[in-house]
Amino acid sequence: MLTKGMRSQYIPTTGTRSFLKWRKPYIQQTVYTLWSYPDLLPAFSTWPPVLQRLAGGADLMLPGVMVPSCGLPQVQQGTLCAITLVGNRAPVAVGVATMSTAEMLAAGMKGKGFTVLHSYTDHLWGFGDKSYPPTIAPLVAEPAELESTDDDDKDEEGREPDSDLSIAPSLQMGIGNLSLQEGDGCAKLMEEEKPGETGSAEMAEDIAEVQPETEDGRTLQERMDELLHQCFFHALKCKVKKSELPLLTSTFLRNHMFSCCPEGQQLDIKKSSYKKLSKFLQYMQQQKIVQVKELNKGVESIVHIDWKHADIKSFVVPEAFSAVSTAPESQCGDGEQLYHAPEIIPLYGVSAKMAPLFQESGHKKGSILSSSDVRNIVISYVKTNELVDETNKNFVKVNPILCDCLLDKWEQDEISKLKWDDLLSRCLEQLQPYHQVTFFGHEPIVRKGNLDPIDITIAQRSSNKKVTIIKNLELYGLDPQLVANTLQQRVQASATINTLPGAKDRVQVQIQGNQINHLAKLLLDEYQLHRKYIQGLEKAPKLSRKK
Repeated sequence: MLTKGMRSQYIPTTGTRSFLKWRKPYIQQTVYTLWSYPDLLPAFSTWPPVLQRLAGGADLMLPGVMVPSCGLPQVQQGTLCAITLVGNRAPVAVGVATMSTAEMLAAGMKGKGFTVLHSYTDHLWGFGDKSYPPTIAPLVAEPAELESTDDDDKDEEGREPDSDLSIAPSLQMGIGNLSLQEGDGCAKLMEEEKPGETGSAEMAEDIAEVQPETEDGRTLQERMDELLHQCFFHALKCKVKKSELPLLTSTFLRNHMFSCCPEGQQLDIKKSSYKKLSKFLQYMQQQKIVQVKELNKGVESIVHIDWKHADIKSFVVPEAFSAVSTAPESQCGDGEQLYHAPEIIPLYGVSAKMAPLFQESGHKKGSILSSSDVRNIVISYVKTNELVDETNKNFVKVNPILCDCLLDKWEQDEISKLKWDDLLSRCLEQLQPYHQVTFFGHEPIVRKGNLDPIDITIAQRSSNKKVTIIKNLELYGLDPQLVANTLQQRVQASATINTLPGAKDRVQVQIQGNQINHLAKLLLDEYQLHRKYIQGLEKAPKLSRKK
């Protein structure tokens, strides 16, 4: 296992070339190994949005660590630890504790908690099979179980609870022979542990059978079954899109079903009668609602969904979600979300400088007008004050108010007349820009300033590789995750979503290669967006002509 002194010698920090210099088998503590042995290291949980920052090279700060009711694992400074996401015991990163557990609590859970050495989606992960984290249900200890541990002095997996998560010598010997290429060794060790896992499952089933009834007369297992079905059908009806298929079952649970769980409730499949997600999906496959296949060894994916199934059609979205589920999009029969391009109208606000010109029409500073309103008000003002030139009606005489509002200081002594077009264009330039966006099924939204276009740029990465970066999709009601998934399937290239620098609530899509031609077809032809709202299409690569 890595110690503090070994990190600087064996942990890579500058790209993939340093991986080749490793001469000792200290790479066993990768996320791949920890997915097979989730309890190998002390585990600390964080929230899913933090994973993007960890994958980008950030360390884990203590405010991002979730403190469970049973307390944090007891570790010392320099201890190698696993980092998991809330609701899933599958580690997504490996780090070194910068302080002991007691020091973390004494600091009020503030400051840097872990120096991250390796995370899911980094270069080390790329040396493996690039699989996604599995879904490993959390070990939630009930009060009765906590009391029994005091008597038996062991947890349900047979480990000493006060052993500070130490590793048995036999397990250490087995881990020493593992590597990223030795999948057979992992499978063999996992098969040896199956009897213990079966015993734990049987114990959980026995406990479930004697669960007390809740206030509504149902057991906890019955209520969890109902919540599981609700989240499943809600996800199929409102979250999953046809373009996402095939969809990893673990991703379906993590990204779709968990988000459909009502506030104040927690979905825990282990507390249901199904115990495992695979068993639940197998039942739904028997009902011909979904079709699940093992596309990769040991990894199951949902490959087909029957959105016309009576159970999906008859499902009613809970009231708490109904406003969100039907928000900017309508849904067709096969579950594919239909995108409606927003209606965008430029507006203009009356500034202090332009207020005298609009005063006669009853508009004060801050009034918001459309371009047609501005045109009509200016024409009315010109006619009311008899400013049309008698010799040439294409010109308007400049009076003191027009002079102060529209002319620069150096122009005031030289210009006495303006053409109608020049007069109107100068008025629009002097007004404050606003815009109104109307999404399908929503009330119009008025914002100050001009609407930023969808920005497409090409960036250069290591080894002279190019990536396409797309920003501002949310401003047009587009789901960045859907756009990334669609492009990834069409061009067969890796696509990721990262936080937009300088914007906490915005993200950007990044996909390998110059994919502007495919992106233009998606945005212009399929989403029906106007070209003037897309910036960067001119950077598309020229298509080679076939001879």
